[in-house]
Amino acid sequence: MPETILQWLSLVGIIWLQSINGTNSNFPAYSSQLKHLLSISQIQLNNLAFASDAGKLFGWLSGIAAEYLPIWLVLIIGSALGLIGYGVQYLFLIGRISNLSYGLIFFHTILAGNSICWINTVCYIVTIRNFPLERQLATGLTGSYLGLSAKIYTDIVDVVFLSSPVKSARAYLFLSSVLPFTVSVIAAPVVGVINVGKTKRSKAAFILILVITTATGVFAVMGSLGSASSWLSPSASAVGMIALLLAPLLIPLGQQIRQLIVARLKGLNREEKVYIEENVSMEKMERGVKERESISETRDISFELSFSESISELDELSESGDDNISETKEISVIEEIGVKLMLRRLNFWLYFFVYLFGVTLGLVFSNNLGQIAESRGCSASVLVSLSSSFGFFGRLIPSLVDYFFSRKKYMISRTAFVVALMAPTGGAFFLLVNTTNLSLYISTAIIGVCTGAITSISVSLTTELFGTKIFGVNHNVVVVNIPIRSFLFGYLAALIYRKEGNADGKCFGMECYRKTFILWGTLCFLGTSLALILYARTRKFYNSQKS
Repeated sequence: MPETILQWLSLVGIIWLQSINGTNSNFPAYSSQLKHLLSISQIQLNNLAFASDAGKLFGWLSGIAAEYLPIWLVLIIGSALGLIGYGVQYLFLIGRISNLSYGLIFFHTILAGNSICWINTVCYIVTIRNFPLERQLATGLTGSYLGLSAKIYTDIVDVVFLSSPVKSARAYLFLSSVLPFTVSVIAAPVVGVINVGKTKRSKAAFILILVITTATGVFAVMGSLGSASSWLSPSASAVGMIALLLAPLLIPLGQQIRQLIVARLKGLNREEKVYIEENVSMEKMERGVKERESISETRDISFELSFSESISELDELSESGDDNISETKEISVIEEIGVKLMLRRLNFWLYFFVYLFGVTLGLVFSNNLGQIAESRGCSASVLVSLSSSFGFFGRLIPSLVDYFFSRKKYMISRTAFVVALMAPTGGAFFLLVNTTNLSLYISTAIIGVCTGAITSISVSLTTELFGTKIFGVNHNVVVVNIPIRSFLFGYLAALIYRKEGNADGKCFGMECYRKTFILWGTLCFLGTSLALILYARTRKFYNSQKS
């Protein structure tokens, strides 16, 4: 199979993997039921949320494994960890495993959280190496589908277990266990690093996939809104989402059809050339006239030139497949360093705490959506679906911006982009102090968009700050802050929740999270200040990328 088609098939496979890899985002949808079924306190429940993120403490193992093992094997190992981690918890909830201690549940939650790192590492490495010229666009597009995971799982659960909250909680765990492993087995043959040689800038194909991705996001958001969900049934929503996830296959399929047409046209031109040459040769033998022979040679030379130009054009069409192409340049980075040197750089620690006070706070908020919704009398599934859908668009925004700036031969400053996203995130946390449900929905959407966008930018930012050679290890070190914030910020939120709650450990009203929201907003603005410092330190590098 041509390398260009394999390249795009790998992108389709990564889209599918990312779509189902956000299993930790399902936690708020079943956390209240899990708390009830296990008879645990809010602090113990927060510890389970921490355990899911604590798996990222060992995410660097996937980066090392990717350096020595085949990519497909790394993918299978990662999905198998999730199969075991979530599978054991599911079997416990349905009674197939008895006397499973809280400590063992905690361990298997760590195992399940670690599986996400393995699949993410595979997706990022394959995308960056297969599309080096379009790495931000490609990683942003594929990473945006990670924000849809909660929406996809919710659609499936709503179709099968709509009427039973207990069965819904079990269904989330079952799907979190089985679905990533199944998709990984299906995608493993096509998800790999392709030796594409001279990489081309693929304009038409990326425009098409941008359209498909945007349509998928619009459909997801519409399905998350109450007014839309009233006329869109759960079955229709699930079928529509599956169809949109299959739509990216149109790109490699279209390229395969085009190459077959090009090959057929080449064959027809060669047959025509042979036929004409035979006729000209017969004329030479029969007539034997020098003047006629001279004319025939002239015609033959003319045909050769015309045919060569035609074949040359067809070859270029077959190789590029797009209207505009350009040769690959080396990926621009500030420096190419390993983990030891990275940990000694001030840029790393600025980046680390910006991530801690930005993306990680947004993820803490997402983990607590179940209890936040319960305390304010809202539907947890609506908030989770809303956060997921807007998070999808947030992850997509950097790709759109990068695409339009790249057409003007300008490299956008990732650090400036982060500053522009951190500020509204902090404002959204303070908006949550408002008592209306509208402010809750607006804040959830803003936090989802901004958190998703910074997450998408971070892949390219890690590459530009510290290089590409051991990206898998470097980026997993950066995201180590996720379990740190889950423990610190989540534990503090749980303490405030318990203090404001009743004797049964439940809390209702604004006071449950008011102090927490104020603290998170303050920390987020602190992160904005650190992001400004990082921008000032990297401004010279991004200015030098203008061409």
